[in-house]
Amino acid sequence: MLNETIEGRWWRRVLQPAAIALLPLAAFGADVSDTEWQAYGNDAGGSRYSVLAQIDRDNVAQLTEAWRYRTGDLGEGYASGKRMAFEATPIVVDGVMYVSTPYGHVHALDAATGTRKWEFDVQLPKDREYSENTSRGVSVWRDAGARDDQPCARRIVFGTLDARLIELDAVTGKPCTAFGKNGTVDLNEGSRPRDPGGYLVTSPPAVWHDLVITGSAVGDNRAVDVELGIVRAFDARTGALVWTWDPIPRGPDNPVYSEWSPEGAAKTGAANAWSVLSLDVDRGLLFVPVGSASPDFYGGERPGDDRHADSLVALNVQTGAVVWARQFVHHDLWDYDMPAQPVLVDLVRNGEKTPAVVQATKMGMLFVLDRRTGEPLFPIEERPVPQNGVAGEALSPTQPFSTLPSLVPNDRLTSDDAWGFTPWDRGKCADKIAALRSDGIYTPPTLQGTVEWPGYGGGSNWGSVSFDPSRQYVIANTNRLPFVVQLIERDRLKDTYESHAYPNSEFARQSGTPYGMRREALLSPLGVPCVAPPWGTLSAVNLATGKIQWQVPLGTSRDLAPWPVWWIDGMPNMGGSVVTAGNLVFIAAATDNFLRAFDIETGAELWKGRLPAGGQATPMTYARSGTQYVVISAGGHGGIGTTRGDYVVAFALPRPR
Repeated sequence: MLNETIEGRWWRRVLQPAAIALLPLAAFGADVSDTEWQAYGNDAGGSRYSVLAQIDRDNVAQLTEAWRYRTGDLGEGYASGKRMAFEATPIVVDGVMYVSTPYGHVHALDAATGTRKWEFDVQLPKDREYSENTSRGVSVWRDAGARDDQPCARRIVFGTLDARLIELDAVTGKPCTAFGKNGTVDLNEGSRPRDPGGYLVTSPPAVWHDLVITGSAVGDNRAVDVELGIVRAFDARTGALVWTWDPIPRGPDNPVYSEWSPEGAAKTGAANAWSVLSLDVDRGLLFVPVGSASPDFYGGERPGDDRHADSLVALNVQTGAVVWARQFVHHDLWDYDMPAQPVLVDLVRNGEKTPAVVQATKMGMLFVLDRRTGEPLFPIEERPVPQNGVAGEALSPTQPFSTLPSLVPNDRLTSDDAWGFTPWDRGKCADKIAALRSDGIYTPPTLQGTVEWPGYGGGSNWGSVSFDPSRQYVIANTNRLPFVVQLIERDRLKDTYESHAYPNSEFARQSGTPYGMRREALLSPLGVPCVAPPWGTLSAVNLATGKIQWQVPLGTSRDLAPWPVWWIDGMPNMGGSVVTAGNLVFIAAATDNFLRAFDIETGAELWKGRLPAGGQATPMTYARSGTQYVVISAGGHGGIGTTRGDYVVAFALPRPR
């Protein structure tokens, strides 16, 4: 049977894990007032910035582990458990930490000690092949009409892999039965369900006053007519549906309907918002990063630019009406969906502040817009891109390019760019590249096979970016990995799959089109990328100057390669960063098992703390009882083959005895 979904599982082939590091000792810094981390990105606009400065450049080398907690969720018994990824960022509210696990457990912990207060299990079906196997976190809603001592006065709200929206009492962990049906709203209703496990929720919902708003994850490349990529707002008390917005226009009353064919508008699914939504609370604007229309790699059944797919869309949060929209990929054939939470910032120019939104993309480009109007604050240029796709395809002649510097290479990959450990594997890589079509970014998928550079994993991905308001720095971690995408004629798909000629490829049917598809990382016979490292970087983009302030490799080959091959700097990464007023950037994300701290002014690595498993999550920070903590989920990522686990790990400066 063909695999219905696509995961970047190739990274597990890049060798094996090892080693343990010693944690440093030190003196304790100044006490701080209690602070919290009340949303996935700390604030509704996803800045991932903290005012805490107890941990700073002078003492960060003294960080040590303060506590660790084990969730018990290792994916055991789940049909798709090998693809599990612990990507959650905890939140802290009223001294209690709330964290979700990949398979629907929510844990409440004492934020100072990591001691469990309660646990809730949504009882997910174990026999489904979920297209994604993660949960990135939960949200919190406070009922302004309830007394503090009333049940469900404060509620934890989250989505599940079987597409339920659930509310729990933040104090007890029991379902808030007035919400939906016994605490649950079934999101499958109205979504045009197609395949069990193909429609789910992986990111925490947005909360605005008495509304809870969620998008969805839709399994890629199964067919044209997959589930709808609708965004929905529900009454936070009752679970009643308030509004629905579909990025794809389904009828002639929609202003962009004329840009679609009637058949394409009726059949096409996805264009879903699977990442985290952002809110401008004061302006009542909801920012939706919209994904690609289905399927990803052939668009002949959806001619046109496919608006509002692959766009950043600002909605009126009360009504769901479109205020403005900006498309960043026309007629996407590369799975270049908008993976990252839009980050709301104040852009300072000539002493004046402009409310802005920063959208990171898989293409490695940053787009910065006026969040009131959608107008670019750094110019966007329509540039010609490669043409001559497969029969039946109708390519866009141009694509939008940000005039900010790209964070990853996107030019033509040639045999001269081939890299390897030895002349032998370098030559094999050169032969692979020579056999593929490679005309730079936006080269269309072909029957011959196409180099996708950057690959569909990014550039940037769901970790998004963080922002330092004092320096106007955007901090972005990115991947630099080429992939191979090949379309396969329908009558050859089964035989090609069963031939086992491509043991490292993942196949998809793309039902309803003339072509199936296979894709894989462009690797040498030794299982390493066919381009020179770094394969992952951390960058600071200065929005005051429009230039890259610094860029450094992120992570090492430790934990994927045996000793002594630990020397490669710059590894594939999934996760995000946090910036603090202590002039630090905290990030794990890379394939080695470390949480790191970087100097925000120079990019110098100042500290790294050993994790018990892969840290493919975004850290967070808060203060409790005079201590600043930095916390990360460490459970690894099945797609990239990092060390598995079920840990939540907190670091702090040692207290004096």
